[in-house]
Amino acid sequence: MPRTTIDKQVRKNILSVRRLIQEAEKADCNESETRRRIERIFESLMGYDGFKHLSRERAVRGAGETEHVDFAIQTQEGDAGKPDIMIEIKRVCINLAPKHLKQVSSYAINAGCEWILLTNSKEWRLYHVSFGQPPITKLIHKWNILTDDVALLANRFELISYKNVKKGGLGNLWQKTNVLHPKNLLQAILSDPSLKSIRRELRRDSGVALTPEDIVSGVRRLLNETALSELENIHISLSKPKTQRRKRKTAEPKKTQSESQINKDVDKTDSNISYTNFEETAQPENQSGN
Repeated sequence: MPRTTIDKQVRKNILSVRRLIQEAEKADCNESETRRRIERIFESLMGYDGFKHLSRERAVRGAGETEHVDFAIQTQEGDAGKPDIMIEIKRVCINLAPKHLKQVSSYAINAGCEWILLTNSKEWRLYHVSFGQPPITKLIHKWNILTDDVALLANRFELISYKNVKKGGLGNLWQKTNVLHPKNLLQAILSDPSLKSIRRELRRDSGVALTPEDIVSGVRRLLNETALSELENIHISLSKPKTQRRKRKTAEPKKTQSESQINKDVDKTDSNISYTNFEETAQPENQSGN
């Protein structure tokens, strides 16, 4: 893969906040101290104004009592502005758990906020909330500020930076995530044109002729359990290959002009024969147990 060029100042800032969190972990900082370090990350690394864009202990009114979320990012100024991201913070040495996600998800749903950030300053998890019945919370990205590559960290923090959030970049991220859903990718890979292209490339490289069913079987073996479950819901159209007759290279008697014209008409009719595609629903492989 090509190396990603990172701005020198961005690299410097990432390494600086990495040291900051390493020190916090070593000192086993409490939640309040962890929160101050995270606030500094938002300001120095992501370009937020701590006074304008970070709302601390924001009140969230639900069906029960009023609760408070640790941080809310709001790029639109004024009371009418809706929060862009709800942030739940845990102390640096507390492992993030499903109960923490459930807590901040309820805040986001009650506030009508589509994005959630769950962090203990080391690990960062970005979620999207879809407001259906029931609402669905989906993990989009996760990263670790202590162990992940600087280039990856630069990319992830850029996604939730002030500039990107302000210009609607999170909406674009959600659209890409939907397009790259396993079901959509599998439908594209197993479409009739893709299957023909794959068969052609494999035959050119190996000299082995494969059927569309062979390709589908091979793709199955590449998939994990989640992707396999998506495959079962996809209709795969397998085209019947056209058979070609080999012409014998034998000497033939000279034909009259009328005979040649008749043969041309017959060849023309034969070349227009088409084969009907058929749909086949992919059947699940036999599985034992859960």
